[in-house]
Amino acid sequence: MGLPRKSLSLLFVSLFSVTIFSGGSFTFFTIAADDTNLVFKGCANQKFQDPSGVYLQNLKNLMSTLVSQSSQKTFSTTSSGEDPYAIMGLYQCRGDLTPSQCYTCVSKIPEMSDKLCGSAVAARVQLTGCYLKYEVVGFKQVPGTEFLYKVCGSSRAGGTEFESRRDAAFNMAENGVKSGDGGSGSSLFYTGTYQSVYVLGQCEGDLAASDCGNCVKTAFETAKDDCGDSVSGQVYLHKCYISYSYYSNGVPTISSPSATGAGTGTRQHAQRTVAIAVGGVAALGFIIGIERDKAGSVRISWKNMKLPHK
Repeated sequence: MGLPRKSLSLLFVSLFSVTIFSGGSFTFFTIAADDTNLVFKGCANQKFQDPSGVYLQNLKNLMSTLVSQSSQKTFSTTSSGEDPYAIMGLYQCRGDLTPSQCYTCVSKIPEMSDKLCGSAVAARVQLTGCYLKYEVVGFKQVPGTEFLYKVCGSSRAGGTEFESRRDAAFNMAENGVKSGDGGSGSSLFYTGTYQSVYVLGQCEGDLAASDCGNCVKTAFETAKDDCGDSVSGQVYLHKCYISYSYYSNGVPTISSPSATGAGTGTRQHAQRTVAIAVGGVAALGFIIGIERDKAGSVRISWKNMKLPHK
């Protein structure tokens, strides 16, 4: 049974100190190039102590600003309101999305966050193509390599051949996020294939290229240690995430809209394997404790945190 590696105390919502039981049951299904599917979410149990509505108005303004900015760029961070009622947040779109696709993805999140988390003081909603996170200002920074969440595929592909291919693909991605040689024309994002292994790595848009490489390297090391010979896996750290899939018959390709939106192009791995954990989840945290309720949603318990009253 995996446990979080370090206690979390956090700026920008280190919400997901969740790992999956090695014997857990998983359901895998394939969906065609839908960037707005929910991957995971986390909501603080504590709600805004907000009789005057200042926090919720600041949150509404924050969401509106982030959604508006997503039509122009794939990463942005901002804040709304003044201390002690300020809220800060950011969004990050996957590096191969156009601004239009980024906007479509990010614009789904405010409503989802409201339904999933309500007036939680902090939340992160991760979709296939983007994520958005926010929290009240004033929490301690945590390292960019802080472990958040992982899921490993149930299918196995043992043998040194798989391991060597996977490790080579991981090395390509680690170098790719630093150099920008990943199809997006910029650093901090990489997708590629190496001998039947598809790999993706991305960092938050405010990381330096060298820090991004270190973050992605840590994520890949976690995948190797924790997922072992699983044919697929996803690892989310505080400032980066990676995913990989091994296809014994070669990485599939399907047609999808090109970057210009006209005609069609080929996107590697445009079909995504999404893992839904229906087995057990274990979590521990110093500031944040995560548990699943009877409906299966992740709840975040915030302790020893006081918000100002107006």
